[in-house]
Amino acid sequence: MKLTLRVWRQKNADAPGAMSTYEVDGISRDMSFLEMLDTLNEELILAGDDPVAFDHDCREGICGACSLVINGDAHGPERTTTCQLHMRAFQDGDTIDVEPWRASAFPVVKDLVVDRSAFDRIIQAGGYISAPTGTAPDAHATPVPKPDADFAFEHAECIGCGACVAACPNGSAMLFTSAKVNHLNVLPQGAPERETRVLDMVEQMDSEGFGGCTLTGECATACPKGIPLPSISAMNKEWLRATRKARR
Repeated sequence: MKLTLRVWRQKNADAPGAMSTYEVDGISRDMSFLEMLDTLNEELILAGDDPVAFDHDCREGICGACSLVINGDAHGPERTTTCQLHMRAFQDGDTIDVEPWRASAFPVVKDLVVDRSAFDRIIQAGGYISAPTGTAPDAHATPVPKPDADFAFEHAECIGCGACVAACPNGSAMLFTSAKVNHLNVLPQGAPERETRVLDMVEQMDSEGFGGCTLTGECATACPKGIPLPSISAMNKEWLRATRKARR
């Protein structure tokens, strides 16, 4: 395939950015989107130009590093991670816009790379347990009702990619934070921090400059791991419960 790429180029957070246009040819439909960008960068390097900076790591859809907005959609036209998006999702002759996540809490580092350390600080605020569980067999000795286990596993699938923030018109991180709160709060091992966890993580989320949630649902639609929208309501209930308990 021959494609026209319009890629956001920006030297750093303080420098002005703009879309640059590139032509790439000989793109296989079986390539992943990141392999297509590798092809572009090889051509730029051979021409003596600066390659496009973009995040990637495992390229297996489990690390959440591949943070790109493709034609206006977080991770592109399919509900998957960018590294698992293949070029067969596009047609020969297409023009493709490639941009970084757009959120004030995710400042641009360079080109398509953004600083998502705000997510790390939210997790550090309460995404842990203090109860010693020993080895895996010891942890398995604690009975957990299957509905609770299923609920926890569903939310533990969050890979922290930030697509929810990029898709939200408000730049909210509520879906991410709710996933991290809910998957621990429902388990007996997470009970000791149940109240402080949700209060501290929500407070940290607000301090990072993420927008407010108005339940538009774009976050859940864009999530490549299918974290459900009711996750936010579940966290709100936990927050109200913890707030009331703290006031007693």
